[in-house]
Amino acid sequence: MPVVPRRDQVSAGSVAAVVDIDAAIGFVVAHGDTVERARLSWLRTGTPPPPETLDSAEVGQAPGGGWPASWGDEVASVDATCFRLAELDDLGALGRPAARRALDWLAAGQQRDGCWEEDPALAETAPEWARPGSPEARLYLTANAAFWLTVAGLDARAAGPLDHRVGGAYAGVVHAAGQALAAQLRSDGSWPSFLAVGWLSAAVLHRQQLFYESARIKAVLAERMPQASPADAAWLASTLRRVEVDEQEWTMVAARRRLTDTQRSDGGWSSDDGHQFDVHATLAVIRAFR
Repeated sequence: MPVVPRRDQVSAGSVAAVVDIDAAIGFVVAHGDTVERARLSWLRTGTPPPPETLDSAEVGQAPGGGWPASWGDEVASVDATCFRLAELDDLGALGRPAARRALDWLAAGQQRDGCWEEDPALAETAPEWARPGSPEARLYLTANAAFWLTVAGLDARAAGPLDHRVGGAYAGVVHAAGQALAAQLRSDGSWPSFLAVGWLSAAVLHRQQLFYESARIKAVLAERMPQASPADAAWLASTLRRVEVDEQEWTMVAARRRLTDTQRSDGGWSSDDGHQFDVHATLAVIRAFR
């Protein structure tokens, strides 16, 4: 009997969206580096990566706990630190000392109004989504930092007694961030910033049990999915699944349909940041629909 590739599908009305997960796995195996292939192994089977792979994934951490961005010299960046935490999450490494230091650094950087902003020293080099002084960047960084503190708090178990609230050791921090994000929503459910703020905020608010606010955002996102880039659809799906949004929910169905339409013949998806990040985008799809 011929081997039939495993495909994951979900129906929305009479239309089925199909993502070829086996082809996506093959793309990562063929094109991923050591860390990316280790991420794949953890996502597929929970296989712990070897110590040297974890060391490679954690390299470059600044003394304070954050990671610098490629565009920021040696200054730790909120955006770069969140990106690195996403990689470490795929390696099952959020409980390791490096991730705990990074999460503590993020929590300590929250401002009085519940938001985050990049170091002013990065003003000359930061891209638009991380530029100090930009309201749009401020909202994006707040949603991103709050998301990782929300999902990683219980894994990190920073100093002090174990806290079973959302965010664990960072419960107060993520609550303040959730309130700040909710305050920025417009009457139609949209927000005054980049598209990614939507799914990051929806995930944070979902875990804060602000379900109405989260649902308003997700309704906007579902409408925008048919025009979303493959990388954005992958990021949305992996973010919402990380906080246990149901795969059958309409926003997830819309994301899966978009990913079905944009999966390439080699099994991967294209990144908005260049072909060197295509494996990262493909891993996000595997993370969402494995």
